Amino acid sequence: MLRHFAIISVFPLCLSANELERISVTAKPAQSLPLSHSRIDAEQLSLLGATHIAESLASQPGVWISRGNGQEHLTAIRSPVLTGAGACGAFLVSEDGIPIRASGFCNANQLFELNSEQAYAVDVYRGPGSSWYGSNAVHGIINLTSRPLPEYATSEVKIEAGPHQYQRGSFALGNPDFLAYGNLVHDGGYQASSGYEQQKINLAYQQTLGEWHVVHRLAATHLNQQTAGYISGYDAYRDKDLRRTNDNPDAYRHASSLRFVSSFSHQLDEQQSWQIRPYARWQQMDFLQHYVPWQAREDNSQQCVGLQTRYLFESEKLNWQAGMDAEVSEGELQEFQDKPFSPNIPQGMHYDYQVIARNLSPFASLTWQTDTQWQLTASLRFDLQQYDYRNHLSEGSACAESVSVCRFYRPDSQTLTYQQWSPSLAAQYALSASSHVYARVSRGYRAPQATELFRLQDGQEAANLDAEQLTSIESGLRGNWGTLDYDLALYWMDKQHLIFQDTERQNVSNGHTRHQGIEIALAGQLGTQWYWHATGNLAKHTYQSAVKLANENIAGNDMDTAPRQQFSARVGRRGVDDSVLELEWLHMGRYYLDPQNSASYPGHSLLHLRAQYPLSQNWQIGLRLINLTNRDYAERADIGFGQYRYFVGQPRSLYLSVSANWSS
Repeated sequence: MLRHFAIISVFPLCLSANELERISVTAKPAQSLPLSHSRIDAEQLSLLGATHIAESLASQPGVWISRGNGQEHLTAIRSPVLTGAGACGAFLVSEDGIPIRASGFCNANQLFELNSEQAYAVDVYRGPGSSWYGSNAVHGIINLTSRPLPEYATSEVKIEAGPHQYQRGSFALGNPDFLAYGNLVHDGGYQASSGYEQQKINLAYQQTLGEWHVVHRLAATHLNQQTAGYISGYDAYRDKDLRRTNDNPDAYRHASSLRFVSSFSHQLDEQQSWQIRPYARWQQMDFLQHYVPWQAREDNSQQCVGLQTRYLFESEKLNWQAGMDAEVSEGELQEFQDKPFSPNIPQGMHYDYQVIARNLSPFASLTWQTDTQWQLTASLRFDLQQYDYRNHLSEGSACAESVSVCRFYRPDSQTLTYQQWSPSLAAQYALSASSHVYARVSRGYRAPQATELFRLQDGQEAANLDAEQLTSIESGLRGNWGTLDYDLALYWMDKQHLIFQDTERQNVSNGHTRHQGIEIALAGQLGTQWYWHATGNLAKHTYQSAVKLANENIAGNDMDTAPRQQFSARVGRRGVDDSVLELEWLHMGRYYLDPQNSASYPGHSLLHLRAQYPLSQNWQIGLRLINLTNRDYAERADIGFGQYRYFVGQPRSLYLSVSANWSS
């Protein structure tokens, strides 16, 4: 649950028998908030049994997690799939309301640092959230809610098996004061030399310290992956032999993360409460840059300590909150090339730098229930972001003096500061007790990422980048009518100072794009046991300026990797014995592969079948048949270095599971 939405929401982050861990204390669920929100709960996550988080989020309107090889991915929320050094900064990823990365150190693959396989819920908030979170919450937010401490002593174990030597084991063990859960995965990989091993563990402990309720949480992950890159050539994903090849058999990714947070909450009286949340996090990653021909190695790491504070007042008509977030992060990056490639792409160390980032962010939010129908909400946040950059190599070109234009350029050590106000205003009107219409205006922003500022190329001595800013106007209608639940949203977003690398490989921030669309989610019952869900997304993402992404004017063109249509539908049966049978249909529409709109991917449709059946009170078996019709498709397509490139979609795959659980 999003921490700053708590003023008008009430699902607890985690509940135990004595309800010690509460992030929100007010009276309305997230579904009644004046914003676009969807949730995948623990029951649906269990049925999905996702081997990659893209499977869990595939049916969410306005969302596309584009799966790479292994656990790699790129993200799109009310946007195209964004690429580039800092494109991941357009999306905020958080765990229990705390961002898992500092605002200047995002990673395109950061979702694999979450234990989404065993989460209590995964929430998606579409549209800007900078008035609550500040930098990076531009296009949307993905928040994982950790498992609650159980009401009784419980234990569970699950074993799964699938194609290509896929094996996964998971466990959970807990009581009202302590909880441990985790999983271990081995996957041999569909393509040659593309397997991975992954381990995740979560611990939680709660206690009372005087009048304060305290919950401590620790999350740790580790990934050891062989990596297969794109396969190249027009429609290569349809070639039965080529699709299993790997042109980069030496590619790899090693990544580890550790996060710790203590949540202190104190209820002063019926109307007032305090929350203090100190936290620390650490990440380390090294990988081969298989996506560039010279294939350099990169090693990056981050350490961070932070503090979130919040005071909350609530009454029947008026709720307000205010607080301060503070954070200090240290990030390091080295890039080294083992072999010679060309004079302007030299062998040896390309970059070696350290950045200390400091962030201070006061915020306030007010909600006024004017009468039984109208609710008004205003939020405001100020962000002060500072980067202290230190270069550990010689400044300037990484090439020999005789090379006039070098691919890699190291700027002088320097300190940069970014300041930003992020407001949002929303109004909601109750058409009835079960139906609401809302409108919202908000501003999203992100400061440039460290890699955009200090990892320069082709003689660019200073980036001089502005912060990206996105203005959003949206409206929506949600509620239920009989057995039908409905949620409709329309949005228009204008993005200024888009940061990108132009055709001269200069990092610039003069881009301008526009994003507009309609999203719909419907759900209902067919009798007492049958149910159905359907979602749809119609969107248009366009370039609005003649930016140097191509050797022609692309203003007005569709952005590349931005499908105009995405649809999904699920129909299932839940028996009185708790058995479940569900069929899912996913449709990806056509999209362009380049800014010139000269080539496209035709899109695809997939069918998945999932089932769970209880053998007894404690034992259950599961089945997942993915890509039921064995469709040839690409997880993602684009054009790079003059070639069609595809990440291959896997063929029909059968996964089986056996699980057991006990409680006392």
